[in-house]
Parts: sequence; structure tokens; C-alpha cells
Amino acid sequence: MKMKVTVCAFVFVVTAGAFVYGQTPSAAELLRQVDDNEIYTTIKYEGDMIIEYQNRRFVKTMKAWARENSDSFIEFTNPEDRGTKYLKKNGRLYVYSPDTEEVMLISGHMLKESMMGSDMSYEDTIENEKLINRYDPVIGGSGIWNGRDCWVLDLTAKNRTESYPRQKLWIDKENGDCLHYELFALSGAKLKEYNLLRVELIGGRRFPVEIEIRDLLRRNSKTTMIMRNVVLDRPIADSVFSQRNLER
Repeated sequence: MKMKVTVCAFVFVVTAGAFVYGQTPSAAELLRQVDDNEIYTTIKYEGDMIIEYQNRRFVKTMKAWARENSDSFIEFTNPEDRGTKYLKKNGRLYVYSPDTEEVMLISGHMLKESMMGSDMSYEDTIENEKLINRYDPVIGGSGIWNGRDCWVLDLTAKNRTESYPRQKLWIDKENGDCLHYELFALSGAKLKEYNLLRVELIGGRRFPVEIEIRDLLRRNSKTTMIMRNVVLDRPIADSVFSQRNLER
């Protein structure tokens, strides 16, 4: 269901080390390299969603599949949520509840609501479209994040319908990792923050397998996403992204 990669891939993929350290790439080059790693053909993984909210801790486990920006499927496997499923198909997002044995369409303002009590909204989790097509990038200078020398990249939305009209990214100058990014409202208020905690080399790319998300409109709240057994860019059967799979 990202991050910036994704229902629900939850993939916020970062860059491989494609830049020459000490040289200044253009803003477009930086953003395209992010896209080269963020936008996958397919993904399959198992994951943990650890939600810490107002001194309480919830752990949810899942299995997820996604294909380009069109199809995604997630099934929760922890005891409290076992059998809850999400399907993104043809631009629509559906949820199946085992309690009611019913399928509900998530649309309109509901897409901005918290998913499973986490710091991510539904719309956060289902986007897998290139940033270069959605934002105009400018290098805002250099900065330090967790002791690492970074390029600071400012993004301005090309379309007023974007959920986050502005983004700000900290990209490691040495290895290309997107260590931190912030999402802003049209008013300039900062809405969310993402921190990269751990990467693994998968298929030649530095892939984030652990990230931390904070919704700044929620007090004492953060969500940690941990991904395991990640498989990228291998065929996934059409039957995975079917209404029948959602309801069975």
C-alpha cells in the first residue's frame, strides 16, 4: 500500500548511489534518481507496522503485493486484524472486514483518514507515480542529517490537486539515500515527516526496509514500518489483484 511507494505497498523507496561525491547534480537528476528506485514494476513483501500513539503500542503484521501505480493488495495477519484486506484496482480502493464480511469503497475525504490507526493516510499508501511528473524540483542547498552531508531538495507541486503541495528531501551526497523528508500543506504548515532507519541492497538498489513516519497533527504519535522478504520486479498473477481474492 510509499511510500511516497503504496493498497498498500507502504514503500518509500530511496536512491542508489549514482552520483559522484563532491560534484553537484542538478535538481532534476536528483529527483529522477529517486524515481528510478522508487517506482517499481512489482513488489511483494511481508511487513510489520508498529504504531506508538499516546503511550500505547500496537503491532500489526501484513503481507502485501503491488504492481506499478494501478494494482495493490494487502492482507493483515496479526490476530486482532487477521483477514482485513485492502485492494486498489482501477483507481479505486476497497477494504474487506471479516467482522461484517462486507467490502467498502474508500473514497473522497475518507482517503485522508488514518489507515489502521497509523500515521499514514490511505492516500499516502497507494501512490506509485513518478515525483518528476508531479513536482518541480529545486536544490535548496546543503544540510546535515544525522551526521550525514546531504543535498536539500525542495519540491513544488505542478497540480493543485496534490495532497502535499510541497515536499522537502534530504539526500545523502555519498550514497544517494533519502534520509529524511517532510510534507507540507498549501499554507506552509508541516504535516508529516519520514525518517530512513535502515536500507538493504536489493536488486542493485538501496532499498529502505525500515522507516519512521510521524503525522505532526497527532500528538505523541509515530509509526515504524519494517519490511521483510522483499521481492522486486517479478511477475505477480492477476488473480492477486481481484475482487474474488478480496472477498474470500
